[in-house]
Amino acid sequence: MNKDNDLSFWHNPPWGDGKQKYRLGLRPISQKDWLNRQIGQDLFNHKKQLLSDNYNDVVAVTRDSLDAQSILNKHFMVDKRNYPDLIADMSLLIQDDLCLIRSNGEQDLLAASVCSPSYWDVQSKIGKPLTEIHKPVTTLNEKIGDRISTFIRQAPILRPFARQNWLIHGDTNRFYLKEEQLPESHPSEWFIRTEKETLCRFHKEYSLFTINVFFQPLHLVHDYPQQRQCLIESLNGFDDAEIAYFGGKKKIQLLLDYLSR
Repeated sequence: MNKDNDLSFWHNPPWGDGKQKYRLGLRPISQKDWLNRQIGQDLFNHKKQLLSDNYNDVVAVTRDSLDAQSILNKHFMVDKRNYPDLIADMSLLIQDDLCLIRSNGEQDLLAASVCSPSYWDVQSKIGKPLTEIHKPVTTLNEKIGDRISTFIRQAPILRPFARQNWLIHGDTNRFYLKEEQLPESHPSEWFIRTEKETLCRFHKEYSLFTINVFFQPLHLVHDYPQQRQCLIESLNGFDDAEIAYFGGKKKIQLLLDYLSR
């Protein structure tokens, strides 16, 4: 299990002050903090096995993505190829999953290597514009879709930004192409899945979106009363689309009952 530093996580949880689920929330980071997350053996093995056994579930590219992948590789320096697509080789050099998108136009997904998906499938998203990729969560487009597109289009080159996203799962399984069923276990055994994401327009035509997954046991929230209350407020503020994406009304109610004790 890829664990974040406990104190760091709980002092700045991904749900923030609890006021809303979907926030652009991008903050600038230095270039040295962009692609510096050295991959550990367990995560390397996880990626390696998926690339060997489930390659088409993990990697997807468009026919016109070769130049973009080659330009991106200037930041990874892969010199020995082991896979049909360069982005797969690049993804083994870093903790993060990689999504290469066009910065202009419809901002379509050109290439991706995603070994820790949370309720999405690269094969169903490849070649599609961001607005369509985000379509299943309708209020995501409504609340921040235009701001995401504008930001990507206007972002300064080689100025990376970071944000966090989060869900709550019944286990620490990294690979969810589809929504999990309602966990049968008690919420005290569930996990907060946080995704540390970066976004960098590395070329005038291309941007890289990265996703790095960490887990925290949900029961630890009871050690942090203020963060627990903010989590309750966030869950209570979900609209219908957010509730559906998060796992449904029953899951939300189980969480609220557990957190309110």
